[in-house]
Amino acid sequence: MRGRIAVAIVLASILIVPVTAPSVVGEWSDDGWLKNLIGPERLENGDEFGCHGFEGISTIEENWVIEGCRDYLAGLSDSSRWGENPVSFGIPGDNVDDATSQSLLDSGFLIVGDMISKAPDDLTVFSRNGGSLEKNSANLGLLESAEKDTLVSIWWRARIDDLKVREDKDAMSWLEDQEVWLTTWGEWHFHQQSSSAIEVKNEDGRIVVSLDSSDSQWEVPGSVNIQFDGSVSEVKFDSGTDFPKISSSDRKLMEGWREAESGAIISIMPGSSVSILLEDETNSVTSTPMVTFNNLHHAVTVVGHHTTNLFQWSSDFQESELTFTWLIERPSVDPINWALPVIALGVLAAVPIAIRKIVEMDNDSN
Repeated sequence: MRGRIAVAIVLASILIVPVTAPSVVGEWSDDGWLKNLIGPERLENGDEFGCHGFEGISTIEENWVIEGCRDYLAGLSDSSRWGENPVSFGIPGDNVDDATSQSLLDSGFLIVGDMISKAPDDLTVFSRNGGSLEKNSANLGLLESAEKDTLVSIWWRARIDDLKVREDKDAMSWLEDQEVWLTTWGEWHFHQQSSSAIEVKNEDGRIVVSLDSSDSQWEVPGSVNIQFDGSVSEVKFDSGTDFPKISSSDRKLMEGWREAESGAIISIMPGSSVSILLEDETNSVTSTPMVTFNNLHHAVTVVGHHTTNLFQWSSDFQESELTFTWLIERPSVDPINWALPVIALGVLAAVPIAIRKIVEMDNDSN
């Protein structure tokens, strides 16, 4: 009899523990795709990973998610091919208050978007000005009318609750054929800083182009248009190696140069210096910092909002050249299936009856 009672008690304990034990520590899960396979592929494509907070939590009301999202993302992936730390944050609503702004700056974020009309001057604001990539929602007229030297931000979200959002393939194809700079929020921001810091000098029959290293979070090339008379003989690093060439069809930021009307276009990394040797000496050299890479008309980025699962958000674009600013949101854990605890409680209620029955049967057998 004692053996049967012991077995019954063990069974009861097994059932009681899952029901009465405290919840598992932590209410958030991780998106493994950021670290494995998809994340590295997106970085190679030129994409950026920024932050969008924690799923279901208001960033404005709960500023702790700003640092939390930064640490979550940094623990899984670099933010860009140009830098490790995230610099872009998606803020819902149209206003960034002073407390939220300070939390963003303290956590290293410099850029906010995408429907914001009011934010402190220390933050750079990018607005949604290119419509949506959702099926039947894309606005090609809006994209066609983009002004020169501007950044167009296009909205994208793969899922809203349980609804899968379909992409507009026609809009995608049209965008992929345009002569525009395919970039991201952070890349655009730091490219402007680098471009404005490039120095051009005419020294001893050669044009020297240099860009000092900076204390910026990302090391991003800057671009300059240099005007002079004559043709280029060669362009070399200070080390004597050839400076790489770019073509007029290149649409993603890289270091290099190409000849242009009345001169040359140079994109150079911080901490670098190159020399342009001309076939004939010239005394007239002028330069203009460039807003867009490769003198392209304007720039475009697709902004992936509330990206809780990178595979789902990017699966429709694996073969596309488009460049994305992914606003990463740490996903919440799946809701508890309450059917299991109910079943467990039902079985638990039956255990005492089973124990009594076992005891009665044992007594009867004696």
